[in-house]
Amino acid sequence: MSDYKAPLRDMRFVLNEVFDVSKLWAQLPSLADVVDEDSANAILEEAGKITAGIVAPLNRSGDEEGCTWNNGAVKTPAGFPEAYKTYAEGGWVGIGGDPLFGGMGMPKVISAQVEEMVNSANLSFGLYSMLTAGACLSINAHANEELKEKYLPNMYAGVWTGSMCLTEPHAGTDLGTIRTKAAPQADGSYKISGTKIFITGGEHDLSENIIHLVLAKLPDAPAGPKGISLFLVPKFMVNAEGLLGEHNALSCGSIEHKMGIKASSTCVMNFDGATGWIIDAPNRGLAAMFTMMNYERLGVGIQGLATGERSYQSAINYARERVQSRAPTGPLAKDKIADPIIVHPDVRRMLLTMKALNEGGRAFSSYVALQLDIVKFSEEPTVRKRAEGLVALLTPVAKAFLTDMGLETTLHGQQVFGGHGFIREWGQEQLVRDCRITQIYEGTNGIQALDLIGRKVIGSGGTLYKHFADEIKAFTDSADLSLAEFTHPLKDAINNLEQMTADLLNRAKTNPNEIGAASVEYLQVFGYTAYAYMWALMGRTALGKEGQDDFYASKLGTARFYFARILPRIHSLTASVKAGSESLYLLDATQF
Repeated sequence: MSDYKAPLRDMRFVLNEVFDVSKLWAQLPSLADVVDEDSANAILEEAGKITAGIVAPLNRSGDEEGCTWNNGAVKTPAGFPEAYKTYAEGGWVGIGGDPLFGGMGMPKVISAQVEEMVNSANLSFGLYSMLTAGACLSINAHANEELKEKYLPNMYAGVWTGSMCLTEPHAGTDLGTIRTKAAPQADGSYKISGTKIFITGGEHDLSENIIHLVLAKLPDAPAGPKGISLFLVPKFMVNAEGLLGEHNALSCGSIEHKMGIKASSTCVMNFDGATGWIIDAPNRGLAAMFTMMNYERLGVGIQGLATGERSYQSAINYARERVQSRAPTGPLAKDKIADPIIVHPDVRRMLLTMKALNEGGRAFSSYVALQLDIVKFSEEPTVRKRAEGLVALLTPVAKAFLTDMGLETTLHGQQVFGGHGFIREWGQEQLVRDCRITQIYEGTNGIQALDLIGRKVIGSGGTLYKHFADEIKAFTDSADLSLAEFTHPLKDAINNLEQMTADLLNRAKTNPNEIGAASVEYLQVFGYTAYAYMWALMGRTALGKEGQDDFYASKLGTARFYFARILPRIHSLTASVKAGSESLYLLDATQF
């Protein structure tokens, strides 16, 4: 596999030229003195160095060696503890953390770029810091001051790591059926008992303590999701002075043997009367968890983008060097026995598809991150409320569409390599295997599609959808005629999505099967339309700088490819949605 190089030029283009984030930061008092364009650029440059120089070289070796379990202890692959120590000492675990407890305090739109870099470099490695950051979000938003002061500084510093313990053998998406119990104690603590599975970073050798956030039910809890509470359960007890004490009554029963992300420890965790403390109030566990979920689901989407970016970098280098056959128009590399495969139409189709999906995804993930920043930092209630609506609407799209496109992109990269893409030494098959999990965890993409159409669109009566659609229509209505090649197809796409949304709102009133039958294709149409908006914004910026350098020419060419060859996918997807649910129920269960 080729060496990883952080796409800093494109990140700066999206942040500084398309979205002009420094202008937004200047309008948010709590960010105005924290970050500006120069400091953000410096942070991204340094992140690019550490991810390319320290993290990326461990990607293949980590996959080959994997994690090992022995009598409850988990060992990560060679080089991981040392690399994690360097990464943590640089402050990268706490890049978005609360400065009151030692975090860097950067906005999400900056930490999102760092997440892309570390996950492109090594997805397994990036998961350890991602879960820690997610646990910190819930603690900071919902725990009492004592717990924050006791745990957050060491977690932001990476000295301690975190995990989220949600899933049980019988309860994945349906968390309301969890069986883990929490028994109140006289001193205000709780005894946690139960088994959790698929716990990322539940046990490892990267940090001196692991802080588990565990969903459990109190003895008098109401049935279903409303009866879930969230508890902080440390691996090692922490005394009043912040020093580590005895091992808590919890253990790692085993680790999973997985298709990909083999250097990430995925654990079965047993809690045998472990001591924990409640976060927030009783039966408020899901609210505390979803504080993390909006960020984590965007983060998983970014993992899809990240693996696609790494695949593209390898594929483009290979396509420029690998010679096979002659160009359809005749020999181009006349000094060689054949032309580089990049001359062939099908190879160019795959490479341009990868490039268009990656760069569209980077813009879209940054756009969603900006909405999270507005929710967190804006002091204007109406502005914040609008951003909250956009976050709610776009989070399932970001998680599902970015990861669906990530898998498509890694597959294209593997295909560019031909037979070499199937061979382990080139690294492309690892990216396919690693990316696959992103469509499954943090809520499968089918669940995200149901969330989008069922809860966010139909559940809001179309209100949440209207915010986003109105923004796109305002852009197309006010755009200069010079943008017609982008705005006209974008306008058609948003009109198509709007009609589809109205039809589904109407059909769902009489047939509940319509929602599930249309959900996946609906999300796909939504995603392609959202990317079209991003590409129209990027096209506008690039047109204004056309002729300055090859970067803008490349951006314009890719934008034109997106509108010509990728956006039309919405038409077949729309036809599937219009077909309704009837054909899904023509067979009895015994006829499958």
